[in-house]
Amino acid sequence: MARLYADEDIPRLVVERLRDLGHDIVSVTELGRKGWPDEQVLEDATADSRIVLTHNRGDFARLHLARPSHAGIVSCSRDSDPAALAGRIDAALSTAGDLGGTHIRINRPSTP
Repeated sequence: MARLYADEDIPRLVVERLRDLGHDIVSVTELGRKGWPDEQVLEDATADSRIVLTHNRGDFARLHLARPSHAGIVSCSRDSDPAALAGRIDAALSTAGDLGGTHIRINRPSTP
């Protein structure tokens, strides 16, 4: 299972569900680091060999290009169903392999 570092924009219910699925996940909020700049979040996650999990695709895409030596970045579209989002994250991580130095996007399925 993956070692994750949830940015402050990831809902607590998603964090809890990912834990239930067996992932080792900490959150910015739990660590008392809410409000930290994105650069510091990425640096902190990298120092602990954790993949950043965020909704903030744009800023982390820029950071990925500027600082490609990280444990990975996963950007997710927002979803009002935390369990569904956690399931998509879990599924993507189980097939992604080593995410070191990569940035992947997990999108919410489109509705007809």
